[in-house]
Amino acid sequence: MTNPWLKKNPFMSMWLSAFNTVAGSVRGHAMQQAKRQAASSATRATKTVFDAWTAGVKPTPAKRKRKR
Repeated sequence: MTNPWLKKNPFMSMWLSAFNTVAGSVRGHAMQQAKRQAASSATRATKTVFDAWTAGVKPTPAKRKRKR
């Protein structure tokens, strides 16, 4: 006689399949958001460093004349 605990369970199989689908989607969204944040941070750091190095090269801004 076969052991009933070792039989395949179609409901468990469907549930695990659905869970894996959702988990894959969530993982993909999380990885994409992490890439966006890393790119944004790198761009901001590059801009900050570039602005710091070129601050001495820029001429001083001209003073505005007052309108009477």
